[in-house]
Amino acid sequence: MTRPREFDENAVLDAAARQFWIYGYEATSVRDLAQGMGITGASLYNAFGDKRSLFQRALTRYVETSFGDRVSRFERSLPPLDAIKAFFREIVERSIRDRDRKGCLLVNSALEVAPHDAEFQAMIAKVLVEVEAFFRRCVRAGQQAGEISTAQPADDLARLLLGVHLGIRVLARTRPERVLLEGVVRPALALLEPGSN
Repeated sequence: MTRPREFDENAVLDAAARQFWIYGYEATSVRDLAQGMGITGASLYNAFGDKRSLFQRALTRYVETSFGDRVSRFERSLPPLDAIKAFFREIVERSIRDRDRKGCLLVNSALEVAPHDAEFQAMIAKVLVEVEAFFRRCVRAGQQAGEISTAQPADDLARLLLGVHLGIRVLARTRPERVLLEGVVRPALALLEPGSN
């Protein structure tokens, strides 16, 4: 008979994500993970398998509790253009307040892990497709409601917003400055305004 786990799985996954987020996948050892998660190395292996499996679980949880939560909150409660603006406002604010300059675990993983691991490449690409789809839904709904310009196709605007999002996350690693990050967002949002060419 197996013993029940003596830890909160979500809490330890969040702690693992934080270790990977700060130090990166390669530089984070199993020992660092176990210590950061507050469990023994044996418990880590028993519960999550190897480092790679733990990283996959931690990254999945990170996406659900960051991007998934953000999209759900904004898409459910705000008009389309306001949802896009709120999305970027929250990203900029989090980037400015991030003293560790961690950036985004998903984007960091896209740069560090995905080029060398086909499974993670597919996993991360799927999430980026979902980010693009969120922007596309908002743009299309906003265009239909007359609150977003129809001068550009929704697909193109969604891809532009995805690029802006990724750019902000990368810039924030070295220059988490409000003027810079808001300056990246502002022209993209201006293209969405009705009457823009």
